Amino acid sequence: MKERLYISEEVQRITKAEIVNRLCKKTNVSEGDAPNLVEHTFEIKASLERGEPVKIHGFGAFTVRAKRQRKGRNPQTGAEILISGRKVVAFKASPTMKKTVAESPLEAELPAATAEF
Repeated sequence: MKERLYISEEVQRITKAEIVNRLCKKTNVSEGDAPNLVEHTFEIKASLERGEPVKIHGFGAFTVRAKRQRKGRNPQTGAEILISGRKVVAFKASPTMKKTVAESPLEAELPAATAEF
């Protein structure tokens, strides 16, 4: 079985306001421009909701895929069930991102799972 690396068992939650605050602290973006920048970034979500792919150069591409209906099994009862079709978001890393990750040290000191940038 493949061993998994977990940075933290906790799920970190962050609000848009916190993203705006961190953006202002870490960059030269003004407090007036930061909320607009964050809102425009979240337009990725709106594009995906419309089924449009989103490509970010040097990072990767988000696409919406349709999953078809399939048979499944209830793990508690073992009863066969029908899993309905649905849409899912898929991400494919760009070659640049893949290279950056591949060249990073494997046993590097990993920070706790925070939304720092």
